[in-house]
This record gives sequence, structure tokens and C-alpha cells, in this order.
Amino acid sequence: MTFRRALLTGWFSFVEGEVTAGDVLALRRAEEVLRESGQAYDVAWSPGFAPRELSLKTVRPAAYDLLLFVCGPCSGPQPAALHEQFAHCRRIAVGVSVIDPQDPAVRGFHEVIARDGGPAGRPSPDLSAGTRPPRPLPPVVATVLTTGQHEYAGRRRHEEAARRVTAWLGSRDCARLELETRLDAGDWRLCGTPEQLDAVLARVDLVLTDRLHGMVLALRSGVPVIAVDPVAGGAKVSAQARALGWPAVIPVEQLADGALAHWWEWARGEGRNRAAAYAAGPHPEPLADALRTFLVGAGESTGQEIRPIRPV
Repeated sequence: MTFRRALLTGWFSFVEGEVTAGDVLALRRAEEVLRESGQAYDVAWSPGFAPRELSLKTVRPAAYDLLLFVCGPCSGPQPAALHEQFAHCRRIAVGVSVIDPQDPAVRGFHEVIARDGGPAGRPSPDLSAGTRPPRPLPPVVATVLTTGQHEYAGRRRHEEAARRVTAWLGSRDCARLELETRLDAGDWRLCGTPEQLDAVLARVDLVLTDRLHGMVLALRSGVPVIAVDPVAGGAKVSAQARALGWPAVIPVEQLADGALAHWWEWARGEGRNRAAAYAAGPHPEPLADALRTFLVGAGESTGQEIRPIRPV
């Protein structure tokens, strides 16, 4: 049978549904099969996920004579509504789970090519299993951000820094991973030891942070960092960047898309070498040396005295 044009739908098409990575990969595999077969088609997306793309609200049903429902369970009111909207089409569900074969939504399809729950009783590999990850993959970028540090009072710009950084990062082609330096052995979402955090940092390509330790720990693992100083006038993040000789730090007053894009390119090129060189060390440790000197001389000291802050 030759079809004039097909419309591909799924849970990624419903406003009340969701768009998962597995669903999209299954969709892509179905698209490949249609292209190989020379079949013209369109895809209907949820306007909440892809507002500029074709949706079930903007589509002209009369333009299609084949409806494909791809991936996920094919039961419930949303799939059932497709049978009414596209009553004139040949309707096929492919790569789906059949929970109740007697469900009106299931029975409304002319053919169901199931991954599980079908009459044969044997499960089939999901459509997404037929796809392969592209090479190279997008970078993995960890964020280590805080909206605390209220000790800086009126100089705090932490919320603004976090908002700008995350809005910009959301527009980049990368895998995003939110990290927290706070340790908690009782919360499975947090690392319980510094070594657990090291294990995560060692596996990312870039860190975006407005925290002193977000920068230090990333560099310690050889990972390039884009640091934002969230305190007006500069504070410990800028000071630490100077101490470590790390150039990719942006004062909150200069935080803009252009500055982030500049250091993004630098961090993915020269910055990787700089971070690797830093991790290889060795490094001067004036604070540890000063403490060692104090401890050596402490036995000669009598009584207590308060000394002024001194640079090391």
C-alpha cells in the first residue's frame, strides 16, 4: 500500500504527555525506516517542548492518510483521541507497550507492532536500541552554584549570577549536570565524601561555578572552569582565581552571554591544557607553610597574643 503522507505521533506530541530521550530516539529510528522506504512524513510535537514545530493543534489531518504512534504505552485518553482526529487515516502503533489489549485506544489502531504485551508474548528490543550514539558527543558540563553566602549582604548578586549562567547554559548543546559541594552521607542525592565528588568531577568536560571550591576542586581534577564572581566588586572567587593563576573568571558586573561564550571556547581548547597542567602540579602552598611555621615556633611562645592579618 502506498501512502500519500504520514504523520508521526507519540507521547512527545501531547501537551499532557512528556518528551523522553528514549521516545525521541525511537522516533528517529522510525523516521529512518520511513526515509529508507521513500515515505513522506511529518512529526507532531508538543507545543510545550517545541513551540515552533508542527503540533496536533496546528496540523491539517486531511493532509495525511497514515498515522504512526511511536513508543510508550498505547492506551489512555490521549492516544484514544487520535482515532477520532485521524479517523480517515490508516493508524499503526509501533514499538509500544500493550498493557490491556481490550483498551479502546489499543483496539482503535488498525495494527499494533508491540515491543511487549503483544499476542506473541515475546518482547522485542525497543526502537531506540537500533540507534547509535553519534561521535563526537556533546560535552558534559557541571554546574556548582550557590544562592547563599549572605555574609556579603548588599554586595550579593548570587541569584542574578545563577539565573544568567543557567539561562545561557540552557541554550548550549551540552549535557548538564547539577552538582553540590555540600556533603551528606544520609542524602542519596549528595556525595558523602570528597572522593565521591572527585569521581564525578573527573568525568565531566567543563565546570561552571560561582563558588570558590567549585573552581578549586575542578582544577584539582584537571577540569577547566568558567568561574563567576557573584559578589559586586569582587570577593573570594576572584581572589582565588588570582592565587591559582586561572584566567577564566567573570565579575558579576561583566556577566553577559558574550563573556560566557568567549571563555567557553577558551575552556574547551587552551583551557583543557591549562587545567591538566594545574592538576599535574606541583603547587606552592603558602597557607600550609605558614601553619607549619607557626607550629614549629609555637613551643617558644608564652601566653596568647592577637596578631594582625598578614599576607602569605
